[in-house]
Amino acid sequence: MTYTRYTQQAIPSSSRDEQAQAELNHHIESQAEAVAPTQDPLTSRDRRIIGEIIEVQPESIRTIWIEGGITVWVQLVGGGRLPFDRNWFATRVAEVKATLLETALERNQRLESELKEACTIFGLYHGEIDYLVFGTKVYRNRHFVGNVWCNGQEWYSNPRKYGLDRVAQTAVGAIALLGVRPAVAA
Repeated sequence: MTYTRYTQQAIPSSSRDEQAQAELNHHIESQAEAVAPTQDPLTSRDRRIIGEIIEVQPESIRTIWIEGGITVWVQLVGGGRLPFDRNWFATRVAEVKATLLETALERNQRLESELKEACTIFGLYHGEIDYLVFGTKVYRNRHFVGNVWCNGQEWYSNPRKYGLDRVAQTAVGAIALLGVRPAVAA
């Protein structure tokens, strides 16, 4: 029977402690991510707003929190933290939100949620959304009801592929113009 003997390499004790601590830290971080990945509470829009306020790149913002109801802390990716008065920060957020333009992704997400809510009201479902023109077909019980789309300001609908388009201010209004009644709860 063959026996193998393992020997420990000679590493200076201070270097060994640092190396062991670094390995332990890396292991703990990887386990924390694998076991319980945290969901980021900040959207890309939130990061853009905060980045505009504190004049940093949005990607450099890790998270924010309020401490004691008084101080807003901004944690940066590099490890730094910046404190701000809550009232001042809230005022600046409102000012920046008013001037910050919506990205195409944010617009599509907003329109999609409005469309889903409208379809729920009428008991409809929609097909695949063409995000370039934000348009789709709506159905009830696998039967085509009509086309609905939005240009960002107004909603349009048409019960046929070709014909006169009807204009509404909301997705609910556009679907109602297709002649569909709201679904009745059973």
